[in-house]
Amino acid sequence: MSTLQSVPALGTHPASGSHASRAETREQLSKATYDLLVIGGGILGISTAWHAAQAGLRVALVDAGDFAGATSSASSKLLHGGLRYLQTGAVKLVAENHFERRAVSRQVAPHLANPLTFYLPVYKGGPHGAAKLGAGVFAYSALSAFGDGVGHVISPAKAQRDVPELRTDNLKAVAVYGDDQMNDSRMALMTVRAAAAAGATVLNHAEVTGLRFTQGRVTGAELKDRMEGEEFGVNARLVLNATGPWVDHLRKMEDPNAAPSIRLSKGAHLVLKRTAPWKAALATPIDKYRITFALPWEDMLLLGTTDEEFEGDPADVAVTEKDTAQILDEAAFSVRDQQLSRDLITYSFAGLRVLPGGPGDTSKAKRETVVTEGSGGMLSVAGGKWTTFRHIGRTVMSKLAALPGQPLAEDMEPIAHLPKKLPLPGIANPNAVAHRLLVDGGTPGPRMAPETARHLATHYGSLSFDIARLANENPALAERIHPDAPEIWAQVAYARDHEWAETVDDVLRRRTTLMIRGLDTEDVRAKVKDMLAG
Repeated sequence: MSTLQSVPALGTHPASGSHASRAETREQLSKATYDLLVIGGGILGISTAWHAAQAGLRVALVDAGDFAGATSSASSKLLHGGLRYLQTGAVKLVAENHFERRAVSRQVAPHLANPLTFYLPVYKGGPHGAAKLGAGVFAYSALSAFGDGVGHVISPAKAQRDVPELRTDNLKAVAVYGDDQMNDSRMALMTVRAAAAAGATVLNHAEVTGLRFTQGRVTGAELKDRMEGEEFGVNARLVLNATGPWVDHLRKMEDPNAAPSIRLSKGAHLVLKRTAPWKAALATPIDKYRITFALPWEDMLLLGTTDEEFEGDPADVAVTEKDTAQILDEAAFSVRDQQLSRDLITYSFAGLRVLPGGPGDTSKAKRETVVTEGSGGMLSVAGGKWTTFRHIGRTVMSKLAALPGQPLAEDMEPIAHLPKKLPLPGIANPNAVAHRLLVDGGTPGPRMAPETARHLATHYGSLSFDIARLANENPALAERIHPDAPEIWAQVAYARDHEWAETVDDVLRRRTTLMIRGLDTEDVRAKVKDMLAG
């Protein structure tokens, strides 16, 4: 207890190496005229800001909440080709998804993406037969150029060795394929860092209260700093509305008569403690179109997801009792009851998929990106998949360049010459980083625990050494935040000074894994709050 109590006193900001204060950033935003103002700090907005800054444009990025605070941190945490798209014959889409997945996991962010083996159980009376699924996973791996091995079928006994809680009654066979997994919040934050490093001015918790117009064209926005209450404005030659579920809300600010352009689908997930280690994930067909996942993630088990139309205020999206019951019921197709006890649930979250407007079942709707131009020249972008976040950023940039009469067209030439696979900050082999942290990361202080070294390496890459340095300089920062989680107090100081963390939830849900593990106790929350105020 004593060490924890001493931590908040360490909450002083270092003089160098930190990002600008909120007041400095507001001043910067209000004084300059930007080429591009991106409203919305989800992964679509972040990726576009990153690519635009790389292309040499003067870019501003703002969000009413935290970066990746809504949909982008409520995903299934997968970088995947989309096995179910083969069902609809979308072969080209799957091949493109695989290309992007491999680029991210191997060249762009190998420190943030982890290969994951998937088992697709085939039960007697299930929606698909073993031969069909065997052919499906073979085709899927072929579209990935067999980069993750060859999709094949194994016996139930072998599968149960890797997934101890696999339900084996009526299990005929198990199809095997490979994809990748990530911590979506960390991936988004590293992309914000990349955008800022390329020159973008970024500010979270800054809400757009109105748009600026010049002769009928949208030329900026009025904002309010939700942390400090200050009001300010930003001028820009082009405004991009990348507000995800709120995209139509902003379009109505541009044109009160704007017709709805999107519809929303809610996806809920549960996080549970694991009763035993899992070496593979389960992807279980529920019906012809839907798959339910049981994924080992952050030492926990992630279950989901649901897919149902959502109407109402996106800010109100939440996991209901009905969602919880549905997720547990669907997981029970392939997971044994002892792993599905409600006592094991530590956290639940729901996000909203942004789908093109139109009729029909949301589970069959295309996950495509839609770019529209409003009457005032504001561009709105919505939809898409996490897996293709780089590609979407580049696509939006190309669309900006192609717009007739757009003020940016003449500046956009550099986008074609950008390197195809720009790495994110911290790029490194996580095994090498973890090894170095273990060997010398704790000197002259106490040795770093292996689980902490591994956690830092796979969430920060080579930036882990900056956190280790903080811990070395101040032994209290080397202490665990909670004994049951790998994180240390140095990460809170680092989140505050280098990762735009402003609120306790910013730290506990999106900069660390304390909240998903159910470890955001009153004691921990109070100490994080004190440290953020330091």
